[in-house]
Amino acid sequence: MHKDELIQLHALMAQIKKHLEHMGIEDEFSEYNSLAISPLHVHRSKAEHKHAIFVLGNDLASVMSKDDFSGFGSTSSRMQQLANKASMRLVKSS
Repeated sequence: MHKDELIQLHALMAQIKKHLEHMGIEDEFSEYNSLAISPLHVHRSKAEHKHAIFVLGNDLASVMSKDDFSGFGSTSSRMQQLANKASMRLVKSS
């Protein structure tokens, strides 16, 4: 995926996060918030946006799994694995 496509995906996921926060679900995104990266940070690297997408995906899947959506618990686990993998690549590239 190209960097601009990753940023678009990041923006979409950030909008979903914003909608959930508007609904009162706010404390679930601490790991993503700690990254201090948003889709507006276009100067950040492709790897950083990719990592943020996986972390946010994990947070979103965790929120959905708590609401008894079928199958989302396993999605959360997979997103965490992908976030860890992306994080290792990010560290190696620095």
